[in-house]
Amino acid sequence: MHLVLSNWLRSIQDRWVDGVMTYARKSLISLQETPYYHVVARCVRRAWLWGVDDYARKDYSHRKTWVLERLEQLASMFAVDICAYAVMSNHYHLVLHVDQVRVKEWTQQEIIDRWTRLFARPILIERWQQGLCVQGERAAAEHLIELWRGRLCDVSWYMRCLNEYLARRANAEDGCKGRFWEGRFKSQALLDEAGLLTAMAYVDLNPIRAGIAATPEQSEFTSIHARIEELRRSSTPSKTPSESSTDVRVALLDFHDTVPVGRPSIPFSLRDYLALVDWTGRVRRENKRGAISEQLPAIMHRLRIDADAWNLAMRPQGNRFGRALGRLDHLRLHASRLGQSWIRGLRQAGQLYRSG
Repeated sequence: MHLVLSNWLRSIQDRWVDGVMTYARKSLISLQETPYYHVVARCVRRAWLWGVDDYARKDYSHRKTWVLERLEQLASMFAVDICAYAVMSNHYHLVLHVDQVRVKEWTQQEIIDRWTRLFARPILIERWQQGLCVQGERAAAEHLIELWRGRLCDVSWYMRCLNEYLARRANAEDGCKGRFWEGRFKSQALLDEAGLLTAMAYVDLNPIRAGIAATPEQSEFTSIHARIEELRRSSTPSKTPSESSTDVRVALLDFHDTVPVGRPSIPFSLRDYLALVDWTGRVRRENKRGAISEQLPAIMHRLRIDADAWNLAMRPQGNRFGRALGRLDHLRLHASRLGQSWIRGLRQAGQLYRSG
């Protein structure tokens, strides 16, 4: 009895991280509730595995491009779109959209082609493709293909294919073994349009909050920088794009005003989003002169977002929400579905998103 109790207590301690109880991934990622997720992965060993390590006198900045290259590669394989990203010196953020409709439309051959770009092709699948399978083998092969179909729209498998690749490549360059990441990635369900907007802006403004960029257009290795550069290219195609540390173009999910009706898109306009990020990035901090401008972006009025609470949320460590982000009623409903009476972020949601 003592051993059983001891093991139970140990399992509870293992699940308690930074004062917040961790939960099984299947309860954190539920595509029935939302297709949008904010995920974060952080490095271990040293603080500057993506940037300049002053202690070791080494520059690891080139590794940021590895992240973009891998994201671009995975975009051609998974039914997972990127809404926003930011690659920082010791961590990265992604805001992802899972497209379950698209993955269901892929043929079995398309599933095989996509999966085997990442993993070896089993002999059973080769026999199935050649029409050599007997009835039992055929059923087993098709079951495996459908398993792959599910994985190609699975956030955990997407992150596994991203992080394992980056860890192996960095360890090979360093000539070492061991963990490259702190642990499993952290995820946050974005329950509504307001939650999605908050997470995207929080991610895109990372370099400005960190003090390594003054404006969104200078925030390299972010989706906002990539979107601005794309707008410049499309508006003046003959003009040489501004200098950048990377020429890798990560495929991004478009805003609803830039794609045909019926296609997956971010549910607000690009113009509104750029205005909001620009406004937020220019707001003065408390330790400097100036105040919040009364010229609030239109999207803040439409979504009934409180300006003061918004700017607090955009500061370093300002995302005080836990495993989900959204309006107060949506957070409560999400907690209820998880069988919880409370969920982190209720007070913040009440302050940030006004009801009505």
